[in-house]
Amino acid sequence: MRSLARNLTFQVLVAVAIGIALGIMQPEFAKSLKPLGDTFINLVKMVVAPIVFLTIVTGIASTHDLKRLGRVGAKAFVYFTATTIMALIIGMIAVNTLKPGAGFIRPDDLAAAGAPVAAPAPTGVLDFLTAIVPPSVVGAFANGELLQIVFFAILFGTAMSMIGERGQIVYDVLERLTEVFFQLVSIIMKVAPIGALGAMAYTVGTFGLRTLLPLGKLMLAVYLTMAVFIFVVLNLIMRRYGFSLWRYLVHIRQELLLVLGTSSSESAFPRLLEKLERYGAQRSIVGLVVPAGYSFNLDGTSIYMVMAAIFLAQVYNVDMTIAEQLVLLGILMITSKGAAGVTGSGFVVLAGTLAATKTVPLEGLAILLGVDRFMSEARAITNFIGNGVATLVVARSEGQFDDAMMQAVEEGRG
Repeated sequence: MRSLARNLTFQVLVAVAIGIALGIMQPEFAKSLKPLGDTFINLVKMVVAPIVFLTIVTGIASTHDLKRLGRVGAKAFVYFTATTIMALIIGMIAVNTLKPGAGFIRPDDLAAAGAPVAAPAPTGVLDFLTAIVPPSVVGAFANGELLQIVFFAILFGTAMSMIGERGQIVYDVLERLTEVFFQLVSIIMKVAPIGALGAMAYTVGTFGLRTLLPLGKLMLAVYLTMAVFIFVVLNLIMRRYGFSLWRYLVHIRQELLLVLGTSSSESAFPRLLEKLERYGAQRSIVGLVVPAGYSFNLDGTSIYMVMAAIFLAQVYNVDMTIAEQLVLLGILMITSKGAAGVTGSGFVVLAGTLAATKTVPLEGLAILLGVDRFMSEARAITNFIGNGVATLVVARSEGQFDDAMMQAVEEGRG
């Protein structure tokens, strides 16, 4: 029981239940708890800019290393990019079809509650491109201009990789800084239950119990979309390369339970390496593709972030055009690479993406705060399965897979 009480998901669940109860029974008091949610969102916003910068720079350097490893690294990178694009497109189609955020809050309710309005985004292609280039790097960080930070990070990472070994010292420092900031995210997530209580209490107290239905729809839509991605897209890829998705899932069933319990795919990282080798993939392939996949192959995170971003646009009655949604996809292609492994980092990177697109106010994240934790398991499991599939596909395409070992495992002899 003590271990359950320490579980963050359980803590958030209890906090959300208390927030809902307060919103129903004491709506005026519940409204006064809004600062709890706002303070948590400010904590998240505090780490967005440095995390986006650090993960993009180190990610570009890692890509350079992948390419230096030759055909296998290049093949893995192409596969990661292709599946990420497919995940983003599927997520975008699903959220536009199901519209879970439609009718969440009526326009009159937003006005009465004094809901924040998103900062105006640049209009027109030329304005958009001009706004990307920061007149001052320091100013971009100070003002939280995420698109400008992304642009500078890409240039910085490219320049660092071009100078080769001389840039290794800088890379090592930035890697250590990235670890520090992800540890900071872990600390911030410890107060997530308090923020969830305040956000849920305010939402229910202000807009009524009916607001829970769209949040439930979003959770259901996210889980269904990720199930479609796993059992349709990844299944078809596996069949194309001579594998059975179901048999593979049976092989890693214990690791899936571990990921489900911790809401982090990193918890099962060492065991995944062992299981893939035992299944028949050569160690050289496993040792390259799996670690790279944990940074570049985040299909579940990509699906969640595009669905959450468009969900919030629907909540605030922001009619995003196809062009704006494609821009969103392009930004997510980059920022989603900064959501690897650490529980809660997906929420931080989503904040960065919303800040970059300026389609909905960042304060809208408070609406998601109460249910975000319950979608982290789906993100982690989808990421975990996707990385295993990527490794098997690359191993097969390179002729570095032992079918006899796979058959022995599936027959219970391995």
